[in-house]
Amino acid sequence: MRNILAGENRGVVLIEESRRANSENPDSYRDRLLSAYKTSHTQIAWLCVPPGEHIPVMIQAAIEAGLHVITEKPWMCNAEETHQLQLLAKHRQLVLAIHYEYCLMHEAESWRQKWNGGNGLRFGGRMKVNRSDHIGLPPLDNLGSHLFSIHEYCVSDSAIAEIDCGYQQPDERRVWLEDGNGCAMTEIDLLANKEPIIQRFVARVERAASQGDDFPFGLPFALRVAERSEMWRRSNQARAKA
Repeated sequence: MRNILAGENRGVVLIEESRRANSENPDSYRDRLLSAYKTSHTQIAWLCVPPGEHIPVMIQAAIEAGLHVITEKPWMCNAEETHQLQLLAKHRQLVLAIHYEYCLMHEAESWRQKWNGGNGLRFGGRMKVNRSDHIGLPPLDNLGSHLFSIHEYCVSDSAIAEIDCGYQQPDERRVWLEDGNGCAMTEIDLLANKEPIIQRFVARVERAASQGDDFPFGLPFALRVAERSEMWRRSNQARAKA
């Protein structure tokens, strides 16, 4: 990520030891981060760390330092934490963004224009990678968040027919739409993507931060993605017990 941002002529400051030390209490941890954010002289904090209880603390410290924030997916804070962070950011007119970059593919935007609101459609997605789990998250949470974000952004009214995610499997990353009879209509091969979608995401965040442009991938969106994922998980568990 650092190289991508530097390639866009953005200054990057790396904050070392961003995780909470065993000897630190939550207040000391937040104060240390707050000081680091302020002395960085940056405008946006990009939290390139896996989810966990440190995330809301890191975001709160960034907000107090007056920084906009980009957080990596998946969003795993509960509704109350999400609402409180959103209120803090809104009070300071700061953008809180979740990094769902695949939504900015041209084909995904085309889906949103053509198929959003299309009741009767069925959505499917597969996200499989040949590497092992390196951040300690189930594949449905880590990989599936990409699929659920595309569904929520592009075709939220469609039913979800299939979500299949896994580690240490042949690479496959695609989403598709079917009609009510299960007949294929359109497909996006995410693995074939060569578009500068991370750069587009950065540009969208910067426009929202500097010009007040509408930004769709904030905490309310992230919470809807997480809730959709949990609904799918529960429905699968219910089917497995039946």
